[in-house]
Amino acid sequence: MTKPRQLLPLLLAPLLFAFASAIAAPAAYTIDPNHTHVDFSWSHFGFSHPVGRFDSIQGDFKFDPADPTKSSVTVTIAIDSIDTGVKALDDDLKSPAFFDAAKYPTAVFKSTQVRRAGEHALKVTGDLTLHGVTKPVVLDVVVNKVGTHPMRGTQAAGFDATTTIKRSDFGIAKYVPNVSDEIAISISTETFVPKPTEAAGQ
Repeated sequence: MTKPRQLLPLLLAPLLFAFASAIAAPAAYTIDPNHTHVDFSWSHFGFSHPVGRFDSIQGDFKFDPADPTKSSVTVTIAIDSIDTGVKALDDDLKSPAFFDAAKYPTAVFKSTQVRRAGEHALKVTGDLTLHGVTKPVVLDVVVNKVGTHPMRGTQAAGFDATTTIKRSDFGIAKYVPNVSDEIAISISTETFVPKPTEAAGQ
């Protein structure tokens, strides 16, 4: 017969395991669209390096400050939100000659692995789906800051990331190589853990 003192650990074990799992699990962060920028640049016949950006970015981000390798991110970008500051160029880039925004309205990056690359650096490997093609991409990420946001009063984290892709890999090859095949991508983002009231409203 099990004695009361022997029974107590058996009863507490599942609760302790669940509690420990909850603490260890990455927290769900919200990507702040007002402080998130996705910029891209290219070489135009070698004469200049124009820069464009996407204005509509949404994401599902789970981050563990204690062990970032347990983190994951999925980001969706609306191609129609492209902005180079030149309307004619925006219209051209949205056309079937380039991104074909009507047929492929979004670009999606979904992480598959996160590993440390230094004290404040990460390598985030994932699948980028663009123009109907999915290819692996590696982001070089700098963890700018993790802590309490002074305005929101909740946990926040900020990151910068860079990568370079070949647009021809995604079936966007018009004017290559005179207009560069390599596209440099730069990302800066703030993320935060929403308050219970904010989470309920999502």
